[in-house]
Amino acid sequence: MSALRQAQEPVLRLIGVTQQYGTGSTAVSALSGVDLEVARGELVAIMGASGSGKSTLLSVAGGLAAPTTGEVVVDGAYLSEQSPTQLAALRRRSLGFVFQDFNLIPTLTAVENVMLPLELDGFRARVARRAGTDALASVGLADKAGAYPDDLSGGQQQRVAIARAVVGGRRLILADEPTGALDSVTGELVLRMLRARVDAGAAAILVTHEARHAAWADRIVFLRDGRIVDETRRDGAESLLSSTR
Repeated sequence: MSALRQAQEPVLRLIGVTQQYGTGSTAVSALSGVDLEVARGELVAIMGASGSGKSTLLSVAGGLAAPTTGEVVVDGAYLSEQSPTQLAALRRRSLGFVFQDFNLIPTLTAVENVMLPLELDGFRARVARRAGTDALASVGLADKAGAYPDDLSGGQQQRVAIARAVVGGRRLILADEPTGALDSVTGELVLRMLRARVDAGAAAILVTHEARHAAWADRIVFLRDGRIVDETRRDGAESLLSSTR
């Protein structure tokens, strides 16, 4: 990572984040004292066994769940200080989510799915549609703007989901196993799309079980029992990719 990138204010900061479910003897700690920063132009992969806290980390980072203790800072805004209305606006404007199951609305066309966050944020329909069309073009689906999700392949649906995640210049993309339901060729295409958005200036977290997918990242962070136990940077990631071939 360049000295310039290191010097930039992180797009995401997790400071001493703990997430606990339940109380007393039945309490379960999904995250325990997690500190993590993700900079503009950086893709961070999160790896760990099932139940290690990967998806919980994404939920907390995206403001979908409030941590039990600690702070989450997105684009300089402390999420704990945001009202529900402010938090919803921050998610629409700065955060993009990509999930394994796509989460597209079946009654909306591809472009309508992509432009929906902008419309909810008050953009005029014409402006939102133009931005949605441009986002679809950026993932190679300009010719599918009028298609409904059921008329698209799994890979095409996931690319629509990525376009929705980045529309409007969102600065932080959170991807939870985005290639899990795809074949290897389509999965690699989706990872290339995510990598391209990061190289264009976004910050991103990729949760994955696959070492070959994590090797697309600039940094790999390993979780165990809700704690960060290790990490490796780009050279290590490339070695990891080589070992899986």
